Amino acid sequence: MADVIQLLPDAIVNKIAAGEVIQRPASVVKELMENAIDAGSSAVKLVVKDAGKTLIQVIDDGCGMSETDARMALERHATSKIREAEDLFSIRTMGFRGEAMASIAAVAQMELRTRRRSDELGTRIVIEGSEIKTQEPCQCDAGTNICVKNLFFNIPVRRNFLKSNTVEMRHIIDEFQRIALANSDIFFSLHHNNSEIFHLPPSNLRQRVVNIFGNPYNKRLVPVEEETDEMKLTGFVSKPEFAKKTRGEQFFFVNQRFIRSAYLNHAVLTAYEDLLPSDTYPLYVVFIDIDPKRIDINVHPTKQEIKFEDDRLIYNYLKVAIRHSLGKYRVTPTLDFDQEGSFSSVRMKPVSPARPTIRTFRSGEKGTPSSPTSGQGGGGFSNGSEAGRERNNLQNWEKLFEGLEEFAESEDAPATASESSEVTTIESSWSADPTLDSHTGGEMSKAQREPYQIHATYIASPIKSGFILIDQQAAHERILYERYLEALQDKQASTQKQLFPRTFSLPPADAGLLLEILPQINLLGYDIKEFGSNTFVVHGIPADAKGKGQEETAIDSLLAQYKNNLDLHLGTNENIARSMARSNAIKRGQNLSSTEMQTLIDQLFACQLPFKSPTGRNCFLTFELDELAKRFEKD
Repeated sequence: MADVIQLLPDAIVNKIAAGEVIQRPASVVKELMENAIDAGSSAVKLVVKDAGKTLIQVIDDGCGMSETDARMALERHATSKIREAEDLFSIRTMGFRGEAMASIAAVAQMELRTRRRSDELGTRIVIEGSEIKTQEPCQCDAGTNICVKNLFFNIPVRRNFLKSNTVEMRHIIDEFQRIALANSDIFFSLHHNNSEIFHLPPSNLRQRVVNIFGNPYNKRLVPVEEETDEMKLTGFVSKPEFAKKTRGEQFFFVNQRFIRSAYLNHAVLTAYEDLLPSDTYPLYVVFIDIDPKRIDINVHPTKQEIKFEDDRLIYNYLKVAIRHSLGKYRVTPTLDFDQEGSFSSVRMKPVSPARPTIRTFRSGEKGTPSSPTSGQGGGGFSNGSEAGRERNNLQNWEKLFEGLEEFAESEDAPATASESSEVTTIESSWSADPTLDSHTGGEMSKAQREPYQIHATYIASPIKSGFILIDQQAAHERILYERYLEALQDKQASTQKQLFPRTFSLPPADAGLLLEILPQINLLGYDIKEFGSNTFVVHGIPADAKGKGQEETAIDSLLAQYKNNLDLHLGTNENIARSMARSNAIKRGQNLSSTEMQTLIDQLFACQLPFKSPTGRNCFLTFELDELAKRFEKD
C-alpha cells in the first residue's frame, strides 16, 4: 500500500493559517496597524472602503524595510521581533509570530511599498494568493504603505460569511480605537469611503479618550494610578452615574497590548460595589505595566488572551486601586462624622387621620386621657443627674407597657370594668370608608375590576376566569414596536417642532452610524439634521415622545440598542423599530396610574401579536382560579 501522508503545499498551508489569524477585515486592520506601531511610526493613516471588503490601506512613517526584508516579510514565520525561544518571555512588541503578512497575502490581493530613510529608492511588491506577481524598485515616501484589496477573493465561502458593512465597520472601529488608546503619543486617522471618521493628534491619555468618545466624556473620567514593586496601574474609570446598559467601552491593556479578561472585569465591577445601577457597565481604560517574564501572551493567535503568573494578585491590586480612586475623588458615599449626633432636626410625619385613635382611661379618673408627668422646668426630667435620668426613663418605659397583657387577653374574651384597671376605647373612621363594604353580589365592582401594580413592574388585572399578570415593559415594547414598524412602512408620523432647536454631539463611530440610519429615524417623527463635526441638530421630535429635552439620551439609547441588534441579521426598519421600542418603553420600577395601566392593557390586546415582546419575552401570563385553588389544597 502506498504512503498517504505528505506535506501540504505552502499555498494551502497559508490558507489554513489565514483562517485562524485573518477572520474578517478588522483582523487585517489589527495586524497591519500593530506592525506600523512596531516600526516606530509617529503617524499612522488607515483608509478603508466598503468596510474593508474592497480596500484596506495602512500608511505609516516608520523605519521602512530593505528589498530583502520586504520579500522575507511575506514568508511564514518570518519576523524581526524574536530570535530564540527565551525571547518569548520578554516580548514588548505587538507582533512576534511572523504569520500575519503571509496570512493576509494568502487570501487577498496585496501591494506593498516601503523605503528606509537611508535609501533613495523603495521596493514595490504585488502578491495575490501567496503568488508574487511583481517585485521592482519604486519611488515612495519613507515608511511603509500596504494596500489589501478584495479580501477573501479566492475563498468565496469565507467572503459570503462576512456580515453587513455596518457590522464589519463597527469591528474595524473597535480595533482602531484599541490601538489608538494604547498609543496616545502617535497620530492616527481613519478614513472610510473618502470620509474622515477619526483625526487623533498626539496627546495625553485623557485627551485621547475625549477625542475618541466625545467631549462629554471629559467630566465623566476618574483617574486611576497605583504603583507597587510588582506592577504599575494607570488609566481612567467613569463615574457610576454615567455607566451604560451596553458593553463596549471597557479596555484592559497589559504592556500596551489590548486583552480580554472576564476575571479582571469582575474585579472592576466589584470595586464599584453598590454604586452601579443594575445591569450597567462603566467605562474603563486601564493600563497594567508588568514584567513580561510574569505573563504569557503566546496563548491565542489574536494575542488578546494572556496568562498571569499570579491572577489573584492582579485582581486584588486592580480592585483596591479603583476603589481608592473612587474614594479619593469623592465618588463613593461618605459618612459625615462632624454632624451632630442628635435627631433634633428630624421631623416626624403627622399621624394619618384615618388611623384609629386609642384613648386610655384609668379607673377612678375623669374621662380625660392620661398624660405623662412633666418634669421641673418642662424639660421632661425631674432630676438633672444621670442616675435620676435613667431612673425616670425606666419608670416611663414601665408605664408605656403597663396593661399590655390584659389587652392581649381581651382578644379572646371581652374584659369587664372589674377585670381590668383600664378601659380601652378605640375610635376609628375606617367604618365610614365605602370601599371596605362587602360585595355579596356575583359581579365584580368597579374597584375590583381596576388593574393594580406589583412592585412597579407587573400589572395584575382580574378576568372572569382568574387574572392576568402583565410585564409592563415587555407589553409596552410590543405596542411601540408595532407602532414604529407601521410608521416606517407607511412613512407617516407626527412631528412636534421644537421652538428652540437643540444640538448634540456623538463619538465619531456613533455619528457615522446615525448618519446611515437617519432617514429611517426621521420617518418615526424625528427631524434631525447633520450639523458637521459629528454634531447634529434636532428640529423636531415625535409627538408622543416622552422626556422632552432629553433627545441626546434617547438617541444614545437608540444607537446602543441598534448596535446590539446588528448581529441578528434584521432588516434596517425592523432593527430601528426594535431599538426605538426598547429605548422608549416604560421601564420596570416606573409607577403607573390606574388609567395608564388600563390604557396599556387595551393597547396590548389590540396588537397583532400581543403574546411576545420584540425580544421574545412573554408580555403576560394567565392564572386560572382552578389552578389557584389547587395550590391552596393540602399536599
